[in-house]
Amino acid sequence: MAILKILRYPDPRLHKVAKPVTVFDERLPRLVADMAETMYKAPGIGLAATQVDVHERVIVIDTSETNDQLQVFINPEILWASADKAVYEEGCLSVPGIYDGVERPTQVRVRAQDVHGAFFEIDCDGLLAVCIQHEMDHLMGKVFVEYLSPLKRNRIKQKLLKEERGLEREASARAAARR
Repeated sequence: MAILKILRYPDPRLHKVAKPVTVFDERLPRLVADMAETMYKAPGIGLAATQVDVHERVIVIDTSETNDQLQVFINPEILWASADKAVYEEGCLSVPGIYDGVERPTQVRVRAQDVHGAFFEIDCDGLLAVCIQHEMDHLMGKVFVEYLSPLKRNRIKQKLLKEERGLEREASARAAARR
């Protein structure tokens, strides 16, 4: 297993639409294991393949407090969403340190495949419903900050770009000190 690099907003690769998984071979369980390890280390409760620059319809989620209930969704699709909606405070591993309210359906029914290609359906509510919708947005090239006002989104973008420049300067200084 390996820790994968998580793309940070506003990286344009986060806006690529993921393609369906069509080959269920030994590569897929390795990708899922690497994604799970990356998600747990971050730490987070969900990760879409898009976030690690793999543009396939793969999601890992674990909303348990004990990090021992990994759920894998390959080629997920929402079959039904409740008319009832609620605002949930969301964060994202690709938008570190930023949290804001997003309105979503409170319940969804999802159809997906497991790592072997077998289809399953699951009814989701609460945190799992929010998480699956959030991660499925990633597969469509959408980041949660796009639900926010243009002003908020621009402030977040500028803040993260500034942080990225600071991290790059620190890495350059460390590299120069080693020479």
